[in-house]
Amino acid sequence: MRTVREVRAPGASSRPGVRLRLAGMPPTLRPTRSPVAARRRFLRAALAASLATSIASAACAGDIPITSASLSIEDDELLLAAEFEVDLTPALEQALEKGVPLYFTMDFELLRPRVMWFPDKIATWSITYRVSYSPLTRQYRVSSGPLGQTFESLGDVERFIGHVASRPVAPTSDVTKGVQYEAAVRMKLDVNQLPKPFQVNALASREWQLSSDWYRFGFTP
Repeated sequence: MRTVREVRAPGASSRPGVRLRLAGMPPTLRPTRSPVAARRRFLRAALAASLATSIASAACAGDIPITSASLSIEDDELLLAAEFEVDLTPALEQALEKGVPLYFTMDFELLRPRVMWFPDKIATWSITYRVSYSPLTRQYRVSSGPLGQTFESLGDVERFIGHVASRPVAPTSDVTKGVQYEAAVRMKLDVNQLPKPFQVNALASREWQLSSDWYRFGFTP
């Protein structure tokens, strides 16, 4: 019967398990990591990354809450009514006072859901408000295209651009009676229309980012 002797390497630890095997013996296999454990570690890391992304997305959106939105029909037109709670940050207020105009864009879209396919986009509409301040007259001005209106306080400006009443967004010929549609509306500060140095600030600071999520609601003519 063949015997196997175990010898210790010079200077090796006297603890059990630290040994050299003689030639002819199979080498000791290193313990392998369990595939199940590796998969669990991967899932934990993916979940942590997903939660971090969700938290970051939530922090970057919803700065302009929408309290209500609806559609109505009058004189062969679809009319939009919506309420936004616009509240400028201190950085945006200071920019206005220094003569930097701000641009707020409101977007609307009307979709028709389709089974097993992407929704059909029926109509889109948008409007941009240019908000500026004159240190000479100490008045704010809100303009959209050639039309404009002046205000004495910033609070009046915020209420004006946040209030939408009976705004035509599409002709009734675009929709079919009795069909269910999905409407959506949002508002955002258009940082692309800021002067270049302020666009850099908008990328680096949360105080320069102001927007709402898409507010979706059903509509059946």
